[in-house]
Amino acid sequence: MEKFYTLFSLVVAHLIISQKVLALPSLPLHTNSRWIVDEDDKRVKLACVNWVGHLQPMLVEGLSKQPLDTISKKIASMGFNCVRLTWPTFMVTNDTLSSMTVRQSFQSFNLFESIAGLQVNNPSLLDITVVQALQEVVKNLGENNVMVILDNHVSKPMWCCNRYDGNGFFGDRYFKPRIWLDGLNKIATLFNGVSNVIGMSLRNELRGPRMNNSVWYNFMQKGAEVVHDANPNVLVILSGNDFDKDLGMLKNQPVNVSFKEKLVFEVHWNSFAATDGWRNGNPNDVCASQVQFFRDHAFFLLDQGYPLFMSEWGVNLRGNDVADNRFSSCAFALAAELDLDWGLWALMGSYYYRETVMAMNEYYGVLNWDWSEVRNPSFMQRLSALQSPFRGPGLSDHEQYDIIYHPFTGLCVPKSSEAPPVVPVKLDSCAQPESWTYTPEKNLQIKDSYYCLQADGEGKPVKFGTDGDCNSPSAKWERITSSKFHFSTMVGNTTLCLDLGSNNTIVTNQCKCLIGSCEPATQWFHIIPSTIRYD
Repeated sequence: MEKFYTLFSLVVAHLIISQKVLALPSLPLHTNSRWIVDEDDKRVKLACVNWVGHLQPMLVEGLSKQPLDTISKKIASMGFNCVRLTWPTFMVTNDTLSSMTVRQSFQSFNLFESIAGLQVNNPSLLDITVVQALQEVVKNLGENNVMVILDNHVSKPMWCCNRYDGNGFFGDRYFKPRIWLDGLNKIATLFNGVSNVIGMSLRNELRGPRMNNSVWYNFMQKGAEVVHDANPNVLVILSGNDFDKDLGMLKNQPVNVSFKEKLVFEVHWNSFAATDGWRNGNPNDVCASQVQFFRDHAFFLLDQGYPLFMSEWGVNLRGNDVADNRFSSCAFALAAELDLDWGLWALMGSYYYRETVMAMNEYYGVLNWDWSEVRNPSFMQRLSALQSPFRGPGLSDHEQYDIIYHPFTGLCVPKSSEAPPVVPVKLDSCAQPESWTYTPEKNLQIKDSYYCLQADGEGKPVKFGTDGDCNSPSAKWERITSSKFHFSTMVGNTTLCLDLGSNNTIVTNQCKCLIGSCEPATQWFHIIPSTIRYD
């Protein structure tokens, strides 16, 4: 009997994992205004994870810890439909490096323990070239229905990035435009006809003292044409200046390329864009200023009709970094509001060899050090709502409505099978959210109904009001902070804010963290638009 229950549990676990693994869309992909869509013009949301292959060994990380197919299946089971896979230019342009076998590459850095691990977990990769190994990785991801974006991360294989590492901008010591164009051509040609390679990003985090907009236009346009000529199926992804935080030049001068419906831009956003602010400032004000900065320097492209891929963002998953913790709720809120395509940093639980350190732990990695388990399951649960689209072409013809989203938990107010007055208002999965509207009268009202959200007093769960209740002060919700995430109301003479209570119940408490350095995230709620129909 015990064996039966063990087998039953394994079958159930397998079914749960399988439900998260999606089939590949109808490929290749193209763009439709700000959206990435498949051949049927149906929106495909990129929910990617970054997998590093640009460091000195020139092999994607983790293959000494787990079999390749195990890692690919784990990526899919975690809900990612895409990998942003990084590669260095010299791996394909330098004959000495491109002809190296994986074994020889690892031997050159005395990585004998990693070689032993590869012998156990991926022996078939050891004695093929590093370029062939890259092809095998991409092939295996495709066999597991995972799309791939090939990201030219650096020229010389090394950790990225600082302003003076020689890899930052066109003309730097290791970043010669002719060689870079040759590398793009080689990789685009190599993967022409590999259907799960759906995009190529031209260069990661342009930076340094040589940074210049006219040079950016010259070479990024040339790089885009080289990639498109060699592989017209892939999306061509262009990064901005200043560590990929600045695409502001495009407000006045668009990119001039010969092809259409394949052009995508990318942006990076992490807490270290404003580390001191997140640690020492008021999170409402820092979030508002950061959001405004990125609207001015990148997110305006959505309004211009271009897809924008937030290809790197992430947090320390140990949960002990104040800046990352405060940043995360702001980033989750904006990613949900704009329904962005994104690439989380990162997959790696550890590295073979990073900055002279062997087997370094990566605390931003969703997998643990030995790549066997998810490092932070609650974070993955929080992320799951962002892995599905809220809107976009071909998904639904449903009229737009609002969702009440709680970025700290990644949960929403769900639909209920019971009538609103008898149901406690709780947060749950965003898979089937309740349809709301935030009215001009400042009611949070269930769409096309008479039910509105109403406060019942400090520390008490919110309730549903009807008809005349919705005209009372306790049913009027003001956005009172610069972040616009605090919703406040009046009960008697007391100002209260929406808050997270026990068991994910929504309650009202005295508003906190309106000034000073503090932790507001439980009281942050966001109204985000959706058009997805859930029947």
